[in-house]
Amino acid sequence: MYRFRLLALLVGLLLPAVLSAPAHAQATRTWVSGVGDDANPCSRTAPCKTFAGAISKTAAGGEINCLDPGGFGGITITKAMTLNCTATLGSILVAGTPGVTINAGATDRVTLRGIQIQGLNQTPTPGTIGVRIVGAAVVSIEDCVITAFGQQGVSDARTAGNTKLFIRNTIISNNTSTGVAGVATSPNNIELENVSLINNLFGVAAGSGNNIVAKRSVFSGNTTAGVEADSGGAVSVDDSAISGNTTGILGSGNLRVSNSDIVFNGTAFGGASVTYGNNRVVGTLGTTPTPASQQ
Repeated sequence: MYRFRLLALLVGLLLPAVLSAPAHAQATRTWVSGVGDDANPCSRTAPCKTFAGAISKTAAGGEINCLDPGGFGGITITKAMTLNCTATLGSILVAGTPGVTINAGATDRVTLRGIQIQGLNQTPTPGTIGVRIVGAAVVSIEDCVITAFGQQGVSDARTAGNTKLFIRNTIISNNTSTGVAGVATSPNNIELENVSLINNLFGVAAGSGNNIVAKRSVFSGNTTAGVEADSGGAVSVDDSAISGNTTGILGSGNLRVSNSDIVFNGTAFGGASVTYGNNRVVGTLGTTPTPASQQ
């Protein structure tokens, strides 16, 4: 009887403390591993299995790192965050959904670094969009491969206006629709540096209100056009290669190109465009571009 009374007393003393104990704080750095478990705390010694499992345990502004090679699954990002797999093979492979959906806050910054995002577009149910951007102030995509999606490789559909997308040292290839598409009607700014846009429907396409600047990039093998701008959209290309496309540069928007190789396309220019007179054009010219003086 004494033991039962003692046990009851201990439970009565400890239970309020347990119930009032604070939840574990989210970590600023978490880890995923090909042999991890999403029931883990996502620490270095007890990593999670997927990006989706790690995101709820990662503080806003924090970073998810890849501990070793693995396929870490699709993810929806709703806060400022970095996904970083630079030191190992980190892959996202999806069917029927986007690889990464970014729907963060109006002031949030999101970075994807060193990730291969695969959509399997020659299977019955390919992934839809490689990176679908719905909300965030700034998105950076660095050292990534985004390939084989049934729709766009990267779709920037933010409507807040004056948002930014930076893509650097990245391959975007074999997507059924556009490699990089600015599809929002609000003014969004997209900058590409050393990006290869290969074998898509369009390499890049700027819808009305979207501005795209590309430097030291490759637009090749795209089945409609390497570079395209709708009315109200703008694309500026410098020091790049636009080759092997059905049409090199196409559209009714504000299209400018300088110091670039526009070669071996079915047609070099289609629609209205402006050239600074220092490009190298080989093949059928098509529409004669408007010359612009260098300043």
